Amino acid sequence: MLSLEFPGARHLIEEIDRAVSQREEAAIADALRNTLCRLIRDQNVRLPGCVFERESDHYARRELYRSENLGYSVIAMTWGPGQGTPIHDHAGMWCVEGVWEGFLEVTPYELMENRDGRYRFESRGTMNAGPGSAGSLIPPHEYHTIRNPSDDAIAVSLHIYRGAMNACSVFQPAESGWYERDERKLSLDRTH
Repeated sequence: MLSLEFPGARHLIEEIDRAVSQREEAAIADALRNTLCRLIRDQNVRLPGCVFERESDHYARRELYRSENLGYSVIAMTWGPGQGTPIHDHAGMWCVEGVWEGFLEVTPYELMENRDGRYRFESRGTMNAGPGSAGSLIPPHEYHTIRNPSDDAIAVSLHIYRGAMNACSVFQPAESGWYERDERKLSLDRTH
């Protein structure tokens, strides 16, 4: 179901469908990463204007498409200056994320220990991602943060999830390097 019409929308969906039709998660992620990098550079695909409008108090999530046949969803996220996420997961779903505009800092984390409802993570380094770059997350390697490091520019990223991403776990610092898990419901922002 196409949530928003925009130039190149049908082409974008056809290309994603082709990539998602692979049999194994790793093959899907590889195909989607390559496809997304091509689509971001394709001048015939222009995301709708609303995805370039930021929300002042949070990063925006706007659904562009949800596949009834293959089950995946496509979410555009708009990151205002300095906006980002805490450490979070993707509720056990694979995801491929690409930067459409601006720059993002992405820091993957490895879950090292889970004891008595507390979690300890280890950073795997921060990547600076610019337009046309894409990465993937496949459980159990799904823990990460995303942040727009700019002081004055927005960033826009496209996220393709295995299914509808309505909730995830976020991890807030507790004490001495430990984190507490909290379930977060995710909502969608207006699309005009």
